[in-house]
Amino acid sequence: MIRRTITDVLISLTGQFPAVSLTGPRQSGKTTLVRAAFPHHHYANMEDPGQRDYARTDPREFLSQHPAGMIIDEAQRAPDIFSYIQLIVDEDPRPGRFILTGSQNFLLMRSIQQSLAGRVAILHLLPLSLAEIEGRAPLDYETIGRDMPSLPPVSRGRDLATTLATGSYPRLIDQHIPPDVWFSSYVRTYVERDVQNVLRVSDLEAFGRFLGFCAGRNGQLVNLSSLASDCGVTHPTVKSWLSVLQTSFLVTLLRPHHQNFSKRLIKSPKLYFLDTGLLCYLLKIRSPEDLRTHAMRGPVFESFVLSELTKNCLNRGHEPDLYFWRDTAGHEIDFLIDRGLELIPVEAKSGTTLPADALNGLRYWLQLAGRETGPSALFHGGTECSRRRGTIVYPWTSL
Repeated sequence: MIRRTITDVLISLTGQFPAVSLTGPRQSGKTTLVRAAFPHHHYANMEDPGQRDYARTDPREFLSQHPAGMIIDEAQRAPDIFSYIQLIVDEDPRPGRFILTGSQNFLLMRSIQQSLAGRVAILHLLPLSLAEIEGRAPLDYETIGRDMPSLPPVSRGRDLATTLATGSYPRLIDQHIPPDVWFSSYVRTYVERDVQNVLRVSDLEAFGRFLGFCAGRNGQLVNLSSLASDCGVTHPTVKSWLSVLQTSFLVTLLRPHHQNFSKRLIKSPKLYFLDTGLLCYLLKIRSPEDLRTHAMRGPVFESFVLSELTKNCLNRGHEPDLYFWRDTAGHEIDFLIDRGLELIPVEAKSGTTLPADALNGLRYWLQLAGRETGPSALFHGGTECSRRRGTIVYPWTSL
């Protein structure tokens, strides 16, 4: 079994809170993780009709059967138990009694906010990071743009195009299932089940088109009116659908940073998929060879870099502090890491060889910020690991 980086944080929080919630997309490895981390906790899956019916009809008895600890999987399927968990932990606040997992973050968080606010620690688990797949420590997030990696990491036989086209869901990595076969089933299950459960969507064909149009806009500014027009639905409908993609951890909306340096800034967020395998599937990219020459190769690589940076934050129990910067003249920085007193500009270039102008965007931003040089980073699709005029150039394998 692949060890997950978040494990130590998860175990630590169970020593501090009576309940811990672990959310994430379906098939990201939540169940495997919690069952391995807490082998002595009783496991109950709310997808099981018998278990769910028991929890709904007699929640007090259901929860009292295992006072030493319970893992309640897909807990949002039995929302009434949250009120009873609140009563139990208020009477006996021993830490680590309840581990709650769920893939429908919207429903799970609504139940937590209503009943368990202040009593539960919340973590998010995305699919495998590159470091987890390769069995090594992740890049030190706090030193990005400041310090050179101690050693240039070496990918274990994985080339970039294959990594991007495959994605990082555990079953794809462990069982070597062809990505197009697996994602076909995954998307169908997601659309036909989760979307209907949350939104009661009647036109599943329109929602399927919406997924494809979102993939085609990966790395672009969100334009709800354009999406609505292309999908043949209303503006509020698209807004609601996009919210569900976010709460399902399939996409993220990267917000613009508003340090303007006396420039007019773009205010719309950018849309990114959090798994490049799913993104490639929706773009009808069926092989690494197709991706190498595809027009969306650059945006797919941007998604990969953003996803790995996001996983790095979430796996440490922190919310991502990531933004982008763009002014109305077209100058842009792919990502900004906001460390409070310090901003770290980060660029992503999919090419294996860096052109002479690769650092121009970073240099422009640094000049506006009043810094001749300073902490900044560029991740690229090659193997170079170097420092160029103060900017750390990282190979993609270092993420």
